Amino acid sequence: MKTDPVRIHSVEVLSDDWAVLKKVTFDYTRRDGRVERQTRQTYDRGNGAVILPYDPDRGRVLLIRQFRLPAYVSGHPAPLIEACAGLLDNNDPETCIRHEAEEELGYRLRDPQRVFQAFMSPGSVTEQLVFFVARYAPHDRIGDGGGAADEGEDIEVLEPTLDEALLMIDRGGIIDGKTIMLLQHMKLKGLMRA
Repeated sequence: MKTDPVRIHSVEVLSDDWAVLKKVTFDYTRRDGRVERQTRQTYDRGNGAVILPYDPDRGRVLLIRQFRLPAYVSGHPAPLIEACAGLLDNNDPETCIRHEAEEELGYRLRDPQRVFQAFMSPGSVTEQLVFFVARYAPHDRIGDGGGAADEGEDIEVLEPTLDEALLMIDRGGIIDGKTIMLLQHMKLKGLMRA
């Protein structure tokens, strides 16, 4: 029976505002058997879901463009082009992503397909994202999208072709990891074939 290589000694909450930042001190048993005391910080803002709607009849995908403060303070002042995403809060991933698609994109998506789940920055962030794709058509539009103004969202909806979106990755126009993963997944799986 394998024993747990981690033994937590202390957990200190450094911040509990929009998310929880903790400092954790633990003993880690290395592969060679040596035990080493380590200290790390974890940032917990909850788990999330992300979706890339696609229209195989027209070869298009739905993306959003929005301002992101962490990117801005890291030297990227332009708004980011992203796939629609949101935090789960108390919802399951599919309920969350259906709501986010209506709020941010203005589309009601009928049949989201779960494709995978991933940690996006496991060195410090606890969040796991559940990734979805869904077919859509122009008649699925129920509003303008744009996000929730009361949450500070100011979202522009984009509808490039898949090839245009992939070219944006090559040219540095799309630099968001979750979006790159979904666009490449779509290309690799040949989902644009009607």
